Amino acid sequence: MEKTSLDPSQQNTTAAPPNIYPWDVGPAVARMQELLRAHGFPLRVDGDYGWRTEIAVKNFQRQYGLRIDGVVGPETWATLMSTVKPGSRTMRQGCSGADVFELQGLLQVNGYVIKRTGNFDSATKSAVITFQREHHLHDDGIVDSVTWALLCNKKPAGRPANSRRFFRGRRKP
Repeated sequence: MEKTSLDPSQQNTTAAPPNIYPWDVGPAVARMQELLRAHGFPLRVDGDYGWRTEIAVKNFQRQYGLRIDGVVGPETWATLMSTVKPGSRTMRQGCSGADVFELQGLLQVNGYVIKRTGNFDSATKSAVITFQREHHLHDDGIVDSVTWALLCNKKPAGRPANSRRFFRGRRKP
């Protein structure tokens, strides 16, 4: 699997995510599940580290040559965040990883003055909202597949099921 790495000088300097063990519950587990989904593991993001999540974590650890113990510690977290493929998950404020680093680069290419930190902060959200407004999208600051495609100057793959997120423009009578 191809690895994408963050620029080490730009990586998050805030506190590391907590260690997560099987049967833990909470927002950190949901964040980990979201990253595993972005890596192709078919998990429900429910914040509950049950047996399905444990199997996915162990398979991820095996795939990346990490210690296969089911514990999401610093090394597993770092690998989850640095190898997430840009555009593979919905991004919002609070997300971090290589995909957020790429998002910030795309925003810069599109003329927005923000720092590339790999952390989806309030400045990134503000730039995303402005981009969405300029492109007549639902301006919620959440980067879904449509926003991502437009940032990359690609045609969206198709109208999403929730068409309200696609265009924010006026309806014809």
